[in-house]
Amino acid sequence: MSRKELRERNIQFLAKVTDKIMWWIGSVPSLIVHSLVFITAFLLPVFGVVSVDKMLLVLTTVLSLEAIYFSIFIQMSVNRSHEHIEDIREDIEEIQDDIEEISEDIEEISEDIDDIQEDIEDIAEDEDEDDHIERARNVMLKSNVSSNKNDIKALREVIAKLQEQLEDLKKNDENSEEKTPEN
Repeated sequence: MSRKELRERNIQFLAKVTDKIMWWIGSVPSLIVHSLVFITAFLLPVFGVVSVDKMLLVLTTVLSLEAIYFSIFIQMSVNRSHEHIEDIREDIEEIQDDIEEISEDIEEISEDIDDIQEDIEDIAEDEDEDDHIERARNVMLKSNVSSNKNDIKALREVIAKLQEQLEDLKKNDENSEEKTPEN
């Protein structure tokens, strides 16, 4: 195993440990354990096991160390959340670019269909009136063109809805960033 793989593995292990610690800190068992430790600490001087000054010194030191580590764990969690939000933002931008490209392609196809329809109309005008078979074919082609136009219109509506959803996602992303505490 290379140094890079070992380092990455250790980082993943530490990330899992910090996630579990952060989960435990915000849980009911953590509240109970901390409450029991505080009650025990304050009862020790009452029963004469240690002096009040010594108990307060030890309790203050332990709480200070605990607060330092908790703040580090919280910052690590915030950093990971920020990275995840950035990844989502990049994905949204890529999707938006894809939608714009598709929209441009649909515009080009729509223009091509209009050109084809004009060509069909020109051909229809040039035909003899007695040639009913050719007319029937032209009507069918027009019908297909019209059907394709309707399909393109439906695709445009879907794209517009997708763009609205992307905007909503961006707004939600911005709102979640505002709610996330920055240290």
